[in-house]
Amino acid sequence: MRKLSAQYIFTNTGSPLKRGIITVDDNGIITDVEDTNGLPAEKHSVEFYNGIIAPGFVNCHCHLELSYLKGKIDEGKGLGYFVEQITNHRNHSLNNIKNIANADAEMFKEGISLCADICNDNSSFAVKENSPIKYINLLETFGLDATKAQNQIAEIIKIAEASANHNIPYNFVPHAVYSTSLALFRLLKKLGCANEVTSIHFMEKENEIEFLTSNTELLVKSHIDAVLNEITTSGNLMLIHNTFITNNVVKSATQRPNLFFCLCPASNIYIEKKLPPVYMLKAETENIVIGTDSLASNKKLSILEELKILQNNFPDITFSELIKWATINGATALGKKENFGTIECGKKPGLILIENMDLENMKLKPESFVKRLI
Repeated sequence: MRKLSAQYIFTNTGSPLKRGIITVDDNGIITDVEDTNGLPAEKHSVEFYNGIIAPGFVNCHCHLELSYLKGKIDEGKGLGYFVEQITNHRNHSLNNIKNIANADAEMFKEGISLCADICNDNSSFAVKENSPIKYINLLETFGLDATKAQNQIAEIIKIAEASANHNIPYNFVPHAVYSTSLALFRLLKKLGCANEVTSIHFMEKENEIEFLTSNTELLVKSHIDAVLNEITTSGNLMLIHNTFITNNVVKSATQRPNLFFCLCPASNIYIEKKLPPVYMLKAETENIVIGTDSLASNKKLSILEELKILQNNFPDITFSELIKWATINGATALGKKENFGTIECGKKPGLILIENMDLENMKLKPESFVKRLI
């Protein structure tokens, strides 16, 4: 049994608690949350920290299997170049298990408790099965040759069997509208009819709309057609990146219930040197979540670093909003809010401490860092 306190506790169930006290049992389950009304909590039996305690972070978009590509792809050359380099390096991913294990350990140290991980193969499954992080596998497939769609479905089903053997929940997802034939989209829609969560890389390059309109017989009609008609309606849907998304697309897409917009700002800068229109997204929806993408397009798998980028570029967004995007919103998007995302009795969300903050103005500083408490 441990009792923990800090200058502020962000429970995500109400206003932050000033010097509140959290009691956690030996299994990491929260047994009590006490509002001390700001009175000193530095008792002998209480661990007091000079910072902010929050629930463990939720990473809504990652590619652990690409961890072998850290530092291998040049920055700022656009998505076309990036995808080409991923393809060129695919045959060099043997013996990747050590890189995956290191990335998993890094994420846990950075306070990530729950992660949705994109999988094109089963190389990450052994690490994830034994990780303290709770993983959800998003089994991704793509291909523009409609004649190969059935074979691609057969391959992803084999990967699903491997995921089940490693006791990792899984869902079937398309890669992107520009990389998935209409035939494959429709097979995936049937295959994913029981999905709890689906994701799709969305409007991450500038010429996607033009590409769709010039390949109307092969691909979905539009991004909105994909969202409303060609993706399973089961569970939640996350649109990933949104670098070039427009207000009209957001308004149309949000006709789909249980829709979430995932931001991966460090990756967007790494690949395209551009950030999504976050203020516009925030004005249209509360369903914003955070991802790290992969070490192929990021220097560090850290949700806190993603939040720093967002705060620095969109300073009107409050720290409280950022924390919700990185915790309870992510847990809701992944269908796991019964255990993650808030600090409440009976839950086991993991607890993190954010130190070196500007507590007076409630802002992150460049030197702010995360320490895992539970």
